[in-house]
Amino acid sequence: MISANGIGLRYGDQQLFKDVNVKFTKGNCYGVIGANGAGKSTFLKILSGEIEANEGSIAITPGERLTVLKQDHFQFDDETVLDTVIIGHKRLYEIIKEKDALYAKENFTDEDGVKAGELEAEFAELNGWEAETEAEKLLMGLGIMKDTHYKKMRELSGSEKVKVLLSQALFGNPDILLLDEPTNHLDFKSINWLENFLLDVESTVIVVSHDRHFLNKVCTHMTDVDFGKIQMYVGNYDFWYESSQLALQLSKDQNKKTEEKMKDLQAFIARFSSNASKAKQATSRKKQLDKLTLDDIKPSTRRYPFVGFTPEREVGKEVLAVEGLTKTIDGKKVLDNVSFRLEKNDKVIVLGDEIAKTTLFEILMGEMEPDSGDIKWGITTSRGYLPKDNNQYFEGIEISLVDWLKQYSKDKTETFVRGFLGRMLFSGEEALKKASVLSGGEKVRCMLSKMMLSTANVLLLDEPTNHLDLESITAVNKGLINFKENIMFTSHDHEIIQTIANRIIEITPKGVMDRKMPFDEYLESNEIQNKLKEMYA
Repeated sequence: MISANGIGLRYGDQQLFKDVNVKFTKGNCYGVIGANGAGKSTFLKILSGEIEANEGSIAITPGERLTVLKQDHFQFDDETVLDTVIIGHKRLYEIIKEKDALYAKENFTDEDGVKAGELEAEFAELNGWEAETEAEKLLMGLGIMKDTHYKKMRELSGSEKVKVLLSQALFGNPDILLLDEPTNHLDFKSINWLENFLLDVESTVIVVSHDRHFLNKVCTHMTDVDFGKIQMYVGNYDFWYESSQLALQLSKDQNKKTEEKMKDLQAFIARFSSNASKAKQATSRKKQLDKLTLDDIKPSTRRYPFVGFTPEREVGKEVLAVEGLTKTIDGKKVLDNVSFRLEKNDKVIVLGDEIAKTTLFEILMGEMEPDSGDIKWGITTSRGYLPKDNNQYFEGIEISLVDWLKQYSKDKTETFVRGFLGRMLFSGEEALKKASVLSGGEKVRCMLSKMMLSTANVLLLDEPTNHLDLESITAVNKGLINFKENIMFTSHDHEIIQTIANRIIEITPKGVMDRKMPFDEYLESNEIQNKLKEMYA
């Protein structure tokens, strides 16, 4: 168990949080959520001892071992992959090194023999004989195969290093596990493996993540950093979100049938109480949920942008025909004879190599010419496009956001444009910021505004959730669910893909996989998995 007692942290005049009293117990998984800058990662660093709070203390049950997902991808460059994982258990690794040093001595004394015996006993107690096997299983579960295990870390790619550092944190059955954005740079197969691993462990798991599907799958509790405080709620992310929105609605209008809304909350709690993330937690979680009242759930101070796409006209029968698209970039063929037809009401997730996907979208939007092949858009279609790299729309643009958005609006009145920006969280002075100084998330919100004003009936979005916080991701997800015309998009967000896509097109080195089915079914399909292995072989 780990607990925060009276924790307070201040940076200059900014009070990040104050008088935090929360307890994290064994066998539960706690998702830490909050707006960007609220202090989620900072709180994990306080729990790990990396940062010292101004007030209060952290208490850990004596004898329990805590591990942290390291963020420095260069820290272990001189170590082998396998050693880097075992280093995750500091004491075990120290024993291994001490043993090696003793047995390498030329003059091995009786004292050395006694010491070696003590080390061997402790080594066995810490399950040292299984250490390499366990490390290998973790690495292979995350897709790092055996031929990589004895390479130096410096030889690995960035995404491979992430998997090794994650294996390091998971190694040796830690009692307390702190994970900051563990799904970043992981593929869907690795994320699924991690979800199943965390569902089985007995550890106390505390995780910061923007991946809603992951939070819903593994979390038994949500730890909300808001109001300068940290509140804990039973349930997964969806439960927290829906109940906090309900509480917000009630707090805005106390005169509107409060009793009826309370019944809605009770029904909602009853539905979630039978959907435990971990079967072993179901009984206790249900008891806790049954005791909840509206007073236990505070409305969040976090703001959600409005994302809604309204097409000017309906798409006709002919949408898009792509025939034999081929493109080579810097000597590498990224598209090879790609053909497909987009049909009315298709919501297509495009999977595959990052460069290939972006190249396809740029060709479809006329921003790049293919080496060969043809594309034909239906005469009723109009396209709205969200590129992965949007810098060309902002770099060196020394005008206000109001003037920036006016370029793309039919209604150019100040009142309309400022009102539109307000719904996208650019209110007051924020709307007068220069376009050239926006953050990554602000640029994406501006590009979404541009798309909404286009009234297009076909949307192409290349990684629409990049740089966004959970609130904006949730808003984008809702906006795309409500859009009734055609969508083509790329994403690493499982929840967005599963709730929007009804068709999967995967670009592989040896052709295109094209299936109409839900994303989860696609991932689980043995036929698909076998064909993909052949195509990528």
